[in-house]
Amino acid sequence: MTTVFQVEKMSCNNCVRHVTKAIQTVQAGAQVAVDLASGKVAVTPNVADPAAMADAISEAGYPARPVA
Repeated sequence: MTTVFQVEKMSCNNCVRHVTKAIQTVQAGAQVAVDLASGKVAVTPNVADPAAMADAISEAGYPARPVA
């Protein structure tokens, strides 16, 4: 399963690296797929606590929320 987040303020590959690092700090080994155009970030495997993951991404400077 995959958890999807809507992430704001991403505009380049450097942003992608920062978001990926924030995710993998919380969930080591997670696969991260970023779509800069839509602002969607997919995390596989499924995230146990999406709110905590969104907080970690937001703390990295990219406001995030889980997508239902």
